[in-house]
Amino acid sequence: MEDAGPMSEYGDTTVEEPTDVTGYDADIDGDGTTDEVTVVEYTDGSRAAVVDTDHDGTADVVGVDSDGDNLVDRVDTDENNDGRLETSYVDADHDGQVDTIYSDTDGDGWVDTALADRDADGRADTTLVDRDEDGRADVVLTDSDGDGVQDTVAYGDGGANPYTLG
Repeated sequence: MEDAGPMSEYGDTTVEEPTDVTGYDADIDGDGTTDEVTVVEYTDGSRAAVVDTDHDGTADVVGVDSDGDNLVDRVDTDENNDGRLETSYVDADHDGQVDTIYSDTDGDGWVDTALADRDADGRADTTLVDRDEDGRADVVLTDSDGDGVQDTVAYGDGGANPYTLG
């Protein structure tokens, strides 16, 4: 499991200083209350839309356009409302569908689970789990026929593990 790095307040968007920060008001979550949306633009052309849907001053959703093409490549979310972005939905091939979901299931700031849709059918067919957080998958589950039942389970050997995130 390749080191996916820590998940920070704004994900791993960029380390550059923003060139422009613009605030907007919109009802992103559809609850009838205006949410604060901040769009951050960087010198490399990438953008991030930072959204606070519960009005606590902390980002709940961050949409990232890493290449400046006006299409969101990744959405980071605070799904349990603890003030930390623990799940990233990634569209790596820019086809409008999520390819991989990275999660920090234990709240320590490091990705430990990845769900991948390798055949682009809209369903995760591979699950990678890194229980000891050494950067390598300890368990790999596959569902090649999409029936929701795992076909194979492979356990990492703790050494040269061939299973990686990404």
